[in-house]
Amino acid sequence: MANALRFARGLSTVRNALTTSSRNVRLISTTPKKQDTLAADTAPKTVEDFANPSKTKNWVSFGFDTKDQEFDKNTMHASFFFSVTLCLVFGAFVWAYAPDPLLRDWAQREAFLELRRREAAGLEPVSPDYVDVSKIHLPSDEELGAMDIII
Repeated sequence: MANALRFARGLSTVRNALTTSSRNVRLISTTPKKQDTLAADTAPKTVEDFANPSKTKNWVSFGFDTKDQEFDKNTMHASFFFSVTLCLVFGAFVWAYAPDPLLRDWAQREAFLELRRREAAGLEPVSPDYVDVSKIHLPSDEELGAMDIII
């Protein structure tokens, strides 16, 4: 049985190696392309083109303004400054140093004060009569049966 399992494991290893190698093969097509493209001729052709190069010739907008390149750039920088610097950095600072909204610190502090008060008065930390005994319903020994009780 052990030999059969080893043999099956070896077959799965060989199968994984074959499928991995077949996935990594790139097929190269030597047929001519239907739509061959040429590089765009963007070089200046006249003396005036050399003297006055246009900055907006290959301009791609950031999406804020499609007509004015300077306004588009300034708006992009301003929006990223406000969103990253003000919202993320200062927002994280405010969130980290904000007061505790769930009052967990207050509850723990109040518990320590109550423990000190009870110790100073000579009382137990928690009174055994905290809950009225008549309101507690415990199962009888017959209802528990052979159930183990771990305290």
